[in-house]
Amino acid sequence: MKRRDFLRVAEAGVALAVMGCGDDASPSPSDSPTPSGSLHLPSADEMLDWIREIVSHGIRRPGYAADTWIETWALGRFREIGLEDARLEPVEVPCWQPEVAELTLADGTKFAGFALPHTTPAVVSAKLAHFDSGALEGRIAVREIAFAKYQQSLFRGLATSVYDPANEFDTLLQTVPFHSEQNHVMDSTVAAHAAGFVGLLTGVPWETSDYYVPYDAEVRPIPGIWLSGANGRQLLERMTQGSVEARLEVKAARYPMTSHNVVGTLPGRSDEWVIIASHHDGPWASAVEDGSGTAMVLAQAMHWAAIPRAERPHNLLFLLCAGHMVNAAGTRAFIAAHPDLLAKTVLEVHLEHVARRCEPDGAGGLVATSEPEVRWWFTSRNPTLQAAVREAIAANELTRSFVFPPTALSAMPPTDGAYFYPAGVPLVHFLSAPMYLFDSRDTIDKVHGPSLVPLSRAVVQIIASTRDVSAAAMRSE
Repeated sequence: MKRRDFLRVAEAGVALAVMGCGDDASPSPSDSPTPSGSLHLPSADEMLDWIREIVSHGIRRPGYAADTWIETWALGRFREIGLEDARLEPVEVPCWQPEVAELTLADGTKFAGFALPHTTPAVVSAKLAHFDSGALEGRIAVREIAFAKYQQSLFRGLATSVYDPANEFDTLLQTVPFHSEQNHVMDSTVAAHAAGFVGLLTGVPWETSDYYVPYDAEVRPIPGIWLSGANGRQLLERMTQGSVEARLEVKAARYPMTSHNVVGTLPGRSDEWVIIASHHDGPWASAVEDGSGTAMVLAQAMHWAAIPRAERPHNLLFLLCAGHMVNAAGTRAFIAAHPDLLAKTVLEVHLEHVARRCEPDGAGGLVATSEPEVRWWFTSRNPTLQAAVREAIAANELTRSFVFPPTALSAMPPTDGAYFYPAGVPLVHFLSAPMYLFDSRDTIDKVHGPSLVPLSRAVVQIIASTRDVSAAAMRSE
């Protein structure tokens, strides 16, 4: 997900909330149209089984063995379902494999952590300096990190509509997996000519050092590691006792690899296109990010393959992108390779993160609740399309839903499909942002199984709503 300038939402949200831009008057399920014909979607259990199989192969970072496996597996599923022209399209990605991430104090105390992705491997010895001291040149900078928390009432002002029949957004507080500087978290440290970076996850609600950020694949010129909150507090206590000399060591390998977008098509009643996409890689074994998105795309393929061509509103292209964790490399490659197709695209639908809301368990871990995480639907500023999304959400009782304009939270939608927006393609991007999204605790229990089928039904309804709508008409409204 391209989550640029996410935290500017706070000020903008306050201003828009005063203007009353949010609309809670979503239609009731009985008022909403349903697509013609029967639905041919897999059950929630079938989709969860797909996700379990995906997760069982291990870490799916770009270029890893598990990510290569899922490309072949997904291609096989596309062909079994009956998609036409099912194929792999190559995408060049940097593969990054961390080996060592340690901070050792002069007295021998050692802290093991996780290397910031794609930072330069090195061994440096220097004094520690707190980030806020302003005296970082030649030092190992130590910076505390906290995740942002948002009252959902603030977000109402950014939405074109809200589906919140229980009025949970009046009091619901969401913790998102982002620091204020996100991918740029160590850039100011680099600019200050520090020798290294140590990020302390003291403001993360559970005990972890497994924070896969940044994920823009930019090479930073100094080594950097994440330490858990407990280790971070211990280190800060040592620093209050006087000057601390330390040795920071990061070992990692980075080399070019060829990954692949997985593509398949179905002919429809028009010669224009709807694209239905997600990404197949992830920071860890990652059930929610984006095993769940992969399952959602497969579910759409199963439904649309099972109905007659005349009932498909347009040609359909199903896409599982490579390289999300390296600045959406697969999405960018697909856009660059298919300009003619984009010009004839009525709608691009991106499906990501069917997530359970989690809470800290009080013992350094997380416990999955029965509730879904807040749902975001980034939808182009087309009143007819916005109405179709609003109606599909209500018809399928997808509570905790915001319908946002594409630029509500950032310059592009904060999704793997972000680059379709500046390419001028009309879009609906579904996303949630659970706080564990970049952590190894993104396990199968974090997928919100009860949402899988209702979300799939809603997407079918949204796609069906484009029947007899041209790409030109979708753009002109």
